[in-house]
Amino acid sequence: MTTTLAADGREGFRGGIDVRVSLRADVGSGTNAFDGAWFPRSRDLAAEVPELIAALDRRGLRIERFTYPLDAWQPAPRKVVVDGRVVRTGGFRSMDPGVVCLSWAGGNRRADLLVVPPETDVITGVRALRLCTRRGLPRSPQMVLAAARSQPLPQVPDLPVTRAV
Repeated sequence: MTTTLAADGREGFRGGIDVRVSLRADVGSGTNAFDGAWFPRSRDLAAEVPELIAALDRRGLRIERFTYPLDAWQPAPRKVVVDGRVVRTGGFRSMDPGVVCLSWAGGNRRADLLVVPPETDVITGVRALRLCTRRGLPRSPQMVLAAARSQPLPQVPDLPVTRAV
């Protein structure tokens, strides 16, 4: 099975909503626990991967392969075509369920992205996206997500009720 999406997002794109992904400036250097983070909206890779690949293309990364943990996702097509270019996908049972891997430049460059589970609240998800661009992160996806959750959610104060005069 092959899924196709134009790089401009014409087919199946969610009304222009940006893909929630963050990347380190030195993506692919191999010196960090994570090269960034991805906050998909579902566990359906057939819908999520083409949008991620198109977003990364717009950032100058021409991804050739996307690998993922089999047990954490719905099955994905073996090939995804984005703007006429084929990206191969592969699932492995041995991968950490909190990470996906991207390869480019003939497989010579690789990036590991922390996956923020789609069921995560938006504020925690955004915090995790930001954390993954910093140095000194733990190597465990669970610890990064715990750090993103460690700050309390913002509270909206009760405003005093005023009466119209």
